[in-house]
Amino acid sequence: MTTVVSRQSLVSLSVSSRRGAPPDMTAEERGVPARGSRRRTWEERDFEFPEQPVASLSDIDEFLEEEGGGGGGGERPRGSFSSEEGGRETEVLEGDEQAEDYYNNAEESRKFWESQHQLLQGVLCRSTSTETRIRNATKAALKEVQAAAIPCGCRPSTAAADCRSCLMREVCVRLQSAGFDAAICRSKWRSSSYMPAGEHTFLDVVDDSASPKKGEVRVIVELNFRAEFVIARACGDYDLLVQRLPEVFVGKVERLQGVIKILCAAAKKCMKERKMHMGPWRKHRYMQAKWLGTCERTAPLAQAGPPAIGLLSDGRRKPRASMLTLDLHEKLPDAHRTAVEVV
Repeated sequence: MTTVVSRQSLVSLSVSSRRGAPPDMTAEERGVPARGSRRRTWEERDFEFPEQPVASLSDIDEFLEEEGGGGGGGERPRGSFSSEEGGRETEVLEGDEQAEDYYNNAEESRKFWESQHQLLQGVLCRSTSTETRIRNATKAALKEVQAAAIPCGCRPSTAAADCRSCLMREVCVRLQSAGFDAAICRSKWRSSSYMPAGEHTFLDVVDDSASPKKGEVRVIVELNFRAEFVIARACGDYDLLVQRLPEVFVGKVERLQGVIKILCAAAKKCMKERKMHMGPWRKHRYMQAKWLGTCERTAPLAQAGPPAIGLLSDGRRKPRASMLTLDLHEKLPDAHRTAVEVV
């Protein structure tokens, strides 16, 4: 007859037998197995179990790797995650941060362009009585030049309204006729470490009708003001800001300084958003040098006076005569002359 005894019952019997044993009994007499072996007794029967070594840390790590699905495909322990899941979670977090940064940048950009529009409107809407008088006289002069169809003094086949230098001369002459101290100004500056060399031509009017305390007031007249700030491939917000500029600017130096500051800051923001390099000719110092730097002031002759040397009364150049023909007329006044066509 075979007796089947569970391991738990054997352990409990062994413990109870040890508790009732006298203290002077040896370990072998009490049925306690020696260290390294597992021996239990019950009803004078010996049961021996094979020795089981203690698991080391390397064995535990190996067991966890096998259970974690490294090679056996088992179920992962609770709370663990694979590298793929960790990568996807990192991508989600980075995507959220990028979306938040994009929203913040868009909001910041919107506030910036709104403030620039408000600042520009505040600068352009104000005007003094002197500026208004000169602006009205400039508009009237432009209309007169365009209606008269005056030929260009540089290219006879071109109208003066299509030539920048001739248009400035005609407008300046008409402003002088209206009683203003108008002149053509030519600014020129040398190259430096922060901007290249350049030159610019424009009109200005010096008004001394104000009080003696204020002194003379200088008003800048730029006939092609808007085109000076146009940027190729600019963003839509910058283009809208440039469209608010007048085609013909007439204003004091302080007003022009404010406009230049606003437009140069907008150009810098536009280049940053477009990730484009901002040329030195777009920067604040270069734009200031055009109208606010040292310049040479020249007042053209009015039409009422005698024409300039080499020009007719209407501003056209005199045709050149042949010196040979003049000599023949003077030396041979009575000689018979036959017209010969020169090819």
